[in-house]
Amino acid sequence: MRNAGKPNFENSFLSAHARLLASSYNRLTGKELLNVEYAHEDIPRALFDASFGLVSHNTDPIPRFNYANQSALDAFELEWPEFVRLASRDSAEPANQSERELLMREVKRDGFIDNYRGVRISSSGRRFWIEGATIWNVVDEVGDYWGQAAVFSLG
Repeated sequence: MRNAGKPNFENSFLSAHARLLASSYNRLTGKELLNVEYAHEDIPRALFDASFGLVSHNTDPIPRFNYANQSALDAFELEWPEFVRLASRDSAEPANQSERELLMREVKRDGFIDNYRGVRISSSGRRFWIEGATIWNVVDEVGDYWGQAAVFSLG
């Protein structure tokens, strides 16, 4: 999914990646990302347009974001091209990065965590809370690891 354009009608809202996020979340947590039924082809758009934040990062040595829905882009005050160049660790202030790194290691070891709450920083320096977050390993049906993702409410 490297260098994919912002989810939109032309790229089917990055359907393969969006479905991977939804299916890995379901496999690990036993829950659904979306609380209502959608036709299979409508899930990627529903995730992109959702009122909750949804982000993921890749498996690079310094992981970079590779997905954000519109709510997350708005919260971080970034457009798609800037967001997908951002190292995920840089979503937290420098003083909070070591805590975030420990959290990511815990997720990698345990598969997911629930009810995380933390401060993040937007591109303008505005601090905001992500609340009730679930952070999970993005793993496909055959067990291949694709990175990590988070779904959260904005406080």
